[in-house]
Amino acid sequence: MRYFIKTFGCQQNTADSEKIAAFLASKGMTPSEDYKHADYVVINTCMIRQSAENRAYGLIINLKKIKTSRKKRLKIIVTGCLAGLAHKDRSGKILASLMERFPEVDEFVPIEEVGIGETPVRQDQSNALVPISSGCNNYCSYCVVPYTRGKEISRPYNDIIGECRKLRQKGYKRITLLGQNVNSYGADIRKSKTKKPIYVKHLGKLRIPTLFPHLLHEISQMGFDMVDFLSSNPWDFSKELIEVIANNKNISRTIHLPVQSGDNTVLKKMNRWYTKGQYLKLVKQLKLRIENLKLTTDIIVGFPGETEKQFQNTVELCREVDFEKAYISLYSPRPLTASTRLMKDDIPYSVKKRRWQILENLINKAHL
Repeated sequence: MRYFIKTFGCQQNTADSEKIAAFLASKGMTPSEDYKHADYVVINTCMIRQSAENRAYGLIINLKKIKTSRKKRLKIIVTGCLAGLAHKDRSGKILASLMERFPEVDEFVPIEEVGIGETPVRQDQSNALVPISSGCNNYCSYCVVPYTRGKEISRPYNDIIGECRKLRQKGYKRITLLGQNVNSYGADIRKSKTKKPIYVKHLGKLRIPTLFPHLLHEISQMGFDMVDFLSSNPWDFSKELIEVIANNKNISRTIHLPVQSGDNTVLKKMNRWYTKGQYLKLVKQLKLRIENLKLTTDIIVGFPGETEKQFQNTVELCREVDFEKAYISLYSPRPLTASTRLMKDDIPYSVKKRRWQILENLINKAHL
């Protein structure tokens, strides 16, 4: 039996696929370089944007043609965000719709049921991806992640430390810690016998306890040439975390700090818990303490109701921050999210595309 895994989306999905590969290998299967020659195809899906979802559907359609023309049996498994959403939908309507639409798919399996506990079959032999948490509690109004991956769950602290030590012993020189919001890591871990939780102060109050500064510091002391992390929310970025990065030169000087919009009204509608001014204040603190800092970000253009003036506020913020790179998305409604339920997708595609091009030219093409 030969397997093929197609991964769509972020590095978290890539890390999940490495565990799926280990699970299939434990069943005696061997990898295939092409899905056309595989007996068992796993599609690890992403639903952050409609375009990513459509690419997964396109692959299923291609596999259907192979499955109907082939004498040898082909098994198709869909996992990742699409399967997660389907199984977390209590009404059962999403799963029923998918099964009716794609009868050629043998199973829609939540990612947490595939490869759990397996040692990943890592694709990169120099940079290891290490998930430290899964899921998200923030419920940004446009984001489907809480509905596909569920609530944020932190891996046990010592499990992560143990995995990183083994990776260093095996000769890995780079490591990337992964989570939907790494800097809230540990908020769900009630007690730590050795680590005192750090509370992030935001909007005038202590928000959540986090262990991420401790975790990042300890891993940076293991001898890796580079320690990176993805992704972090601006409102959970503590002063202690800034100091850990500043004091450990092997922690990446490129920090991904999603802003999504530079307009306060749009940010509020997005359920992002900061203002343009607060974001810029954090950027200033980071630049003052961390030498050679480079910032990357996520931006959504064409959010429901976004005016030209509101978009220009985003342009102004981008000019002020001078991002090294931006992942710019055209807003697309996502199932079950608040923006889809409560807001009209009223910005024409042509306007979204024009705004995308302005930011693409300003940030990404300027840094080529």
